Amino acid sequence: MAARKDPRPCSIADTLALVGEKYSLLVLREVCLGNGRFDQLVRNTGAPRDILATRLRRLVDAGILAKHLYSERPQRFEYRPTRAGLELEPVLVTLMAWGDRHLRPDGDRPMLLEHSCGQTLTPAVTCRLCGDEVRHEDLTARPQTPGWTVTGPTAA
Repeated sequence: MAARKDPRPCSIADTLALVGEKYSLLVLREVCLGNGRFDQLVRNTGAPRDILATRLRRLVDAGILAKHLYSERPQRFEYRPTRAGLELEPVLVTLMAWGDRHLRPDGDRPMLLEHSCGQTLTPAVTCRLCGDEVRHEDLTARPQTPGWTVTGPTAA
């Protein structure tokens, strides 16, 4: 079967178009940790300065980060997460937990997050309505885009 010119419409793809570029999620990680100044971001992400500047501009333009002046002379800015940026923090925490489980089998975790209850956070995706943890076998995909099924595009 030939590759389709237009891939499946997908919110995951749309989100990755904004935050899937190299360093973007690491920038968001640092900003959520309170490290929003450019030099901190360069140091803590390892991003080249020109690429970091491009990523920051894109994240600000997308409404994920906000730029705040912290020095008049010289003019310097720091970056803070917007409401949309903070809504991505659980995604970061879930990615971190997955990496801890699957990429660090020795249990050597580089960062622990403490929840306000005083315990180390163990994130879980739950259904907001019933409270049950989300498991693959409990999900049913229902495509909403005309011309698409779970298996792909319908015949034209």
